[in-house]
Amino acid sequence: MKDDRRSSLRDAGTDCETARAVPETPQTLSPSYRLAFADDSFLCRDELRPVRLQLELLKFEMLLDEHQIDSTVVLFGGARIPSPADKASAGTQTLADLSQFYEEARRFAKLVTEKSVASGNRDWVICTGGGPGVMEAGNRGAEEAGGVSIGLNIVLPHEQAPNPYVTPDLAFNFHYFAIRKMHFLMRAAAICVFPGGFGTLDELFESLTLIQTGRMKRVPFLLFGRDFWERIINWDALAEAGTISQDDLSLFRFVETGEEALAAIENWEAHGVRDIIPGR
Repeated sequence: MKDDRRSSLRDAGTDCETARAVPETPQTLSPSYRLAFADDSFLCRDELRPVRLQLELLKFEMLLDEHQIDSTVVLFGGARIPSPADKASAGTQTLADLSQFYEEARRFAKLVTEKSVASGNRDWVICTGGGPGVMEAGNRGAEEAGGVSIGLNIVLPHEQAPNPYVTPDLAFNFHYFAIRKMHFLMRAAAICVFPGGFGTLDELFESLTLIQTGRMKRVPFLLFGRDFWERIINWDALAEAGTISQDDLSLFRFVETGEEALAAIENWEAHGVRDIIPGR
């Protein structure tokens, strides 16, 4: 991470190097002698959770500032959705059929990134969870358009690595789901949700809740695949029951293709949205 600040005080990095070069004695080999900020076992103690939360908040924010990224287009979607080339090995026929959304995510990300490149990769930068499936498709489309894209991975019990299309300098890894989801939304100029499972549903409903309750400004919010979303969520039943208002159903729109999604974002009628569209 770049640090251009000038200070008359000795910097922490220099002291880390110096500390590694001290002679080995029972005292210097003791864990108590390690510099606190360079001591992994100390930083991982339960009491240091507030510090770790702050570090995860700061690292991503500072690096995006350094890359001069002002706004993102967020893609949520299932890690298990295969590419059309791999749909024969999908676990179910439904997953095989949903492979069309891999291609739509890829095409949509490419269209968005063409606009992002025109802004100098500052606006409308594709941001995904950095994994396989729909996430891979989004990062892949961005790379094909010659732009950059962000991947927000998280450490899981089973091995997960960033897909190969995430821009290396914008590949991040998180411990806390809450901080990761916060970063998804902090610079979001639009949110696009593709078919997925528990994780996608979690991201979908948390984002909608923040907008519904006024904790986040209203941005273009698109659900790819009306048939999928109306089969798994009875939106009208929620409104009819009164657990949400009828107006809440206007917080999002259904789209089917990347071209339709881009047009919906560019013509979104929500207050303030036009201010975040490059060139307006």
